[in-house]
Amino acid sequence: MDPLIVDGVAITHPDREVFGKGGPTKGDVAAYYEAVAEHMLPELHGRPLSVVRCPRGTTGACFFQKHHADALGKHVKAVKLKEKDGGAAEYLYVEDVEGVLELIQMNTLEFHPWGARVDDPDRPDRLIFDIDPAAGVEWKAVVACARAIRERLAAAGLESFVRTSGGKGLHVVAPFDRGPSWEVLKVFCEGVARDMVDAAPTRYIAEASKAKREGLIFIDWLRNTRGATSVTGWSLRARAGAPVAMPVRWEEIARLKTGAAFDLTKASKRARSLAADPWDGIGTLKQSLPSKR
Repeated sequence: MDPLIVDGVAITHPDREVFGKGGPTKGDVAAYYEAVAEHMLPELHGRPLSVVRCPRGTTGACFFQKHHADALGKHVKAVKLKEKDGGAAEYLYVEDVEGVLELIQMNTLEFHPWGARVDDPDRPDRLIFDIDPAAGVEWKAVVACARAIRERLAAAGLESFVRTSGGKGLHVVAPFDRGPSWEVLKVFCEGVARDMVDAAPTRYIAEASKAKREGLIFIDWLRNTRGATSVTGWSLRARAGAPVAMPVRWEEIARLKTGAAFDLTKASKRARSLAADPWDGIGTLKQSLPSKR
């Protein structure tokens, strides 16, 4: 089959099924990301980025990639960043739909940006709590957890936003003015999570140990460190059914049934019908991370 040209980017093998037999094709994925780019790009633009690439689709081996390579395409940018070992490496990022589509051509399905920007990677401007329920935890408990985090952030002077994870849970995200270090952010977020656990130890846990999480909701604060990433809104997930991580309004979450409530088809329809972006204002909101909880 001839390549599919999407916004000037050639997508080869557009008929290849990437979500299993009968599922969306590579061409469908490219068309989806072109359609939702106006919503997704504000959260990707100018941020170091990790992507999940699946050369053989979701039924084959997938892998994370954070380092830049010229083969990714001319619209995929590079920024040199320090690494934990003291060295430096070129990380990738995108600024436009062409960069996104070039990554799709290289079999990317997921997009995971940093909570900081390439022009100042040591000063974050986003925090995130990943609400990850153990098997058997009811959705209403996930919703209650998200609302409780929202209340604690509001008490600290931070307005927050929510999205489905495309998996089992929800993500609570708050922007803030650049200034605090990653260490300050980590301490703040860990404190919020541990306060939640102290208040409801039979419902929540703040440790990543799966052995201790049975019947509990893991409030994952660990993404608030330098180099950590989280899936962006409107990103597909490399899972059966082509679920999408979807930004929603706070009043919507109780009407959902799962963190995978949106798939590629439903997300495409939502993008066409949205009267207003549920996260409108997140990029211009002026608020400060408190120095103390």
